[in-house]
Amino acid sequence: MIVVTGAAGFIGSCLVSKLNKEGFKDIVLVDDFSNPEKNKNFENKIYTAKVEREEFISWIDENEKLIQFIFHMGARSATTGYPKELYDKLNLNYSKDVWNKCVQYGLPLVYASSAATYGLGEYGYVDSHDIVNKLQPLNLYGESKNDFDKWALQQEKQPFFWAGLKFFNVYGPNEYHKGRMASVILHAFNQINASGKMKLFKSHHPDFEDGGQTRDFVYVKDLADIMFFLMKERKHSGLYNIGTGKGRTFLDLTKNTFKAMGKKEYIEFIDTPVDIRDKYQYFTEADMSKLISIGYSKGFTSLEEGVHDYVTNYLLKREYL
Repeated sequence: MIVVTGAAGFIGSCLVSKLNKEGFKDIVLVDDFSNPEKNKNFENKIYTAKVEREEFISWIDENEKLIQFIFHMGARSATTGYPKELYDKLNLNYSKDVWNKCVQYGLPLVYASSAATYGLGEYGYVDSHDIVNKLQPLNLYGESKNDFDKWALQQEKQPFFWAGLKFFNVYGPNEYHKGRMASVILHAFNQINASGKMKLFKSHHPDFEDGGQTRDFVYVKDLADIMFFLMKERKHSGLYNIGTGKGRTFLDLTKNTFKAMGKKEYIEFIDTPVDIRDKYQYFTEADMSKLISIGYSKGFTSLEEGVHDYVTNYLLKREYL
């Protein structure tokens, strides 16, 4: 039995799809299942049971002998708009409870961290344990993720295998429910459909042209492949960057979205809001050498391939993975 928390969400549901594709059907979905729109993400999946988030910790006690692996993808993923207490409850303390149960019952664990832990990138984007205590995330979400990473690294008792995955800018199917927290590609698709154009922030940095702001955009199908690899690997515990290792510009992303939609490019540049201008990231790029060093060799989907697949096979058809 494989457990996936956050299973109705974006990344969790895509992971369940990957597990089904690989022949795994004894899967337990854990989430808050109160959002009908989000629940569409697992309508076509094969699974054994659904467990409500609030009941999961006690459920582990009752079913630990059946569990083979836990993927803890559940989190409060909005970067703003909620009090610190909620981030601490769902992202920090709940994750501690999951970790402690994995220690107690000898269960392997992969959990979702985030590249938001890196803040402005003052210490680079290297998944070294040595810099975790120095990192300065820019929002409560990033703080909660980094707080758990710090806590995990300090624990004398750890699962026999664990991995905390620092996801960079993830995009792909099953994010329809995410609203303003959805990927830039989904926002571009919606804007282009509605108005025929896409608005991007101007650059307020002398080293970057308008639209030249750079992110490591990673396709959600790559995440699922990597997590499946780690489930089979079950050694080399630690924190891992999950990106492509190649930063791309918002201009690249937008142009590829227009192309995949078969639309003529019309891009408008607007000022970055003053209240976020000082903390705006102009560059992120994952150092992927650590994951590759433990044997991951599948490679990563290019932005061109990922956007084309996402737009033509999912967004245009309103399909789910």
